[in-house]
Amino acid sequence: MAKENQTLPAFLLLGFSDLRALKGLLFWVVLLVYLVTLLGNSVIILLTQTSPALHSPMYFFLCHLSVVELLYTTHILPRTLVDLASLHPRTISFQGCAAQMYIFIVLGISECCLLTAMAYDRYAAICQPLHYPSLMNWRACVAMVGTSWLMGIITATTHSSLIFTLPFLSHPIIPHFLCDILPVLRLASAGKHRSEISVMTATVVFIMIPFSLIVTSYARILSTILATASTQSRRKIFSTFSSHLLVIFLFFGTASITYIRPREGSAVTTDRVLSLFYTVITPMLNPITYTLRNKEVAGALRHKVKTQVSSP
Repeated sequence: MAKENQTLPAFLLLGFSDLRALKGLLFWVVLLVYLVTLLGNSVIILLTQTSPALHSPMYFFLCHLSVVELLYTTHILPRTLVDLASLHPRTISFQGCAAQMYIFIVLGISECCLLTAMAYDRYAAICQPLHYPSLMNWRACVAMVGTSWLMGIITATTHSSLIFTLPFLSHPIIPHFLCDILPVLRLASAGKHRSEISVMTATVVFIMIPFSLIVTSYARILSTILATASTQSRRKIFSTFSSHLLVIFLFFGTASITYIRPREGSAVTTDRVLSLFYTVITPMLNPITYTLRNKEVAGALRHKVKTQVSSP
C-alpha cells in the first residue's frame, strides 16, 4: 500500500453540512421515513413467517427483500440522523468507511438480484402457470436467494479490495452522507483505473441487465393479462403493476445515473439527491407498493391483529 495509506487516514463525511438551514427539516423527514421503513418491512417479515397463507415463493422473496431493506436503512440512516443533528461534519475511520461501503454494496447488489427474481416469479406464475410449480419449487427459490447474497458478497469483496488498497491523501473529505463507491474512489491519488472499470462492469451486470430483465418480465406479464383479462381486471392489474414499476424505475434509474455518469459531469448535490432515492425512498416504498392492494397480506394482517386482540 502507498505511503499515504499506511497511517489509515480518517475520512471527513460532509453530509448535509452545507445545507444548515434545511438540516432540521431533513432530520425529521429522514427520521419519519426511517420509522415507516422499519414498521412496514418488519410487518412483512412477521406476516410472511407466521401466516401459512403467505408461505409461497412470492412472499418468500418479499420477506428476504424486506430483510435487505431493514439492514440497508439501519446501516445508513442512524448515522445520517446523527450527522444531521450535529453542528459540524463528523469523521469516520478508514476501517469504518471500508465496512460501510462493503455492507452497502452487499445489500445493494442483493436487492437488485432479489427484485429480478421477484419479477421472474410473477412472470412464471402468470405467463407459465402450468409449469410454475416446477419452475419455482422451493429448491429453486432458495438457490435464487442464496445466489443474490453470494453475488453481493463477491462484488463487495472485489470493490472494497480494489478501492481500499489505493493511496489516499492524509485528510480525505467525502462530500456525501455515506461512503459510497464513487465519492471515495475520487479521493484516491493514483491507481483508480482498475476500480473505475470494475464499477462500470458491476453497473452493467447488476443494474442495467437486471433492470432490462425486470422490464421484459413485466412487459410479458402485461401482454398476457391484456389478452385474457376483462376490462375491470385490466385496470386493477395495470394500476398495481404500474406502482411496482414506478418503484423499480426509481431504484434502478437513480442508481444507473449515479454510477454511469462521467466523473466530470457529476455534482455534489446531484449525487446526494440521487443517493437519497435508492437508500431512503425506495426502502420505504417497497413494502407499500408490494402489499397495499394485496388481499392475502391484508387478510393475514387482520387475522394477526384479531388474534393478538382476542388473546388474554
